[in-house]
Amino acid sequence: MRKMRNVQPNHLTLRLLAILMLGTTLLATENLENRPDRVKWLGDLGFGLFIHWSMDVQLGPVISHSLVGASKNFTEKYFKELPKTFNPKKFDADDWAVQAKLAGFKYVVFTAKHHNGFCMYDSDHTNFNIMNTPYGKDITAEIVRAFRAQGIAIGFYFSPDDFYFLHKQGKAISRQQPGVIPQENPPLMEFDNAQIRELLTMYGPIDVLFIDGDAKGLREQSWETDPNVIVTRGSLETPEQYTPGVPLGGVWEGNLTMGTSWHYKPTNESYKSGTELINTLIQTRAKGGNLLLNIGPKPNGEIPIEQEALMRELGLWNFINEESII
Repeated sequence: MRKMRNVQPNHLTLRLLAILMLGTTLLATENLENRPDRVKWLGDLGFGLFIHWSMDVQLGPVISHSLVGASKNFTEKYFKELPKTFNPKKFDADDWAVQAKLAGFKYVVFTAKHHNGFCMYDSDHTNFNIMNTPYGKDITAEIVRAFRAQGIAIGFYFSPDDFYFLHKQGKAISRQQPGVIPQENPPLMEFDNAQIRELLTMYGPIDVLFIDGDAKGLREQSWETDPNVIVTRGSLETPEQYTPGVPLGGVWEGNLTMGTSWHYKPTNESYKSGTELINTLIQTRAKGGNLLLNIGPKPNGEIPIEQEALMRELGLWNFINEESII
């Protein structure tokens, strides 16, 4: 039998091997997508609860966007001072979950991180998170536990446009200017992917990920981390604040606020009627879509009474008519 020789590869061979491995990795990444059976499962759920909540709810602005074009003084105060006073003492995840169950919601999508970069979970990759507030507990973990106990599927909203990260880099706070999105900012892409891996591994199986920004390279990381996760925005059609006039083809998800704002709006808010929301749910389901209906909790952790009332009206209708939209 001929002996195998111990041959050391030269630099050219190593480079060729690296190119081949990179090509294989890219090909595998390009082939990643939502699993059709999982998308069908999501489409069968039909009705989801969106929850927009971050520490700037204390001031009642549009969530995160007050930082765009803001003065240096405002920006510094926002990042340094607001975490010091965020303490939602009346937050009760179990109460939220029971209300959601009664209203007929089948899945929840919670803002783990919005554009401001503040994490409503215990992230190892930034100190700008819920653990460094007077509240000091992982709100996301509490929501996952409580909603899962009610049989409600779990989803996260994740923004790749991290204003706090850009601020630390000395870049303009924007979602439009060159060099601010992850695909043009390699350190931010690495940071976002690390946080996606956190979110998809820290809380047990996560069903849905809503990537509110350019999802290239991030949705692939999501599917690499968990092939069963369903990327909605970033992979599926997700019309915002309107219902398409015709079916979009395949599973899609309409995103709608109860009032005019995603975040809690303390003054001058105008809410839709329960009848309007019920009609929207019926139209959305008739056109093959899911309705992801939003609430915006108050700074103290309570659901505003107007939003709670609408949830209960939806609950009554679903209690009687749920079979018509399944």
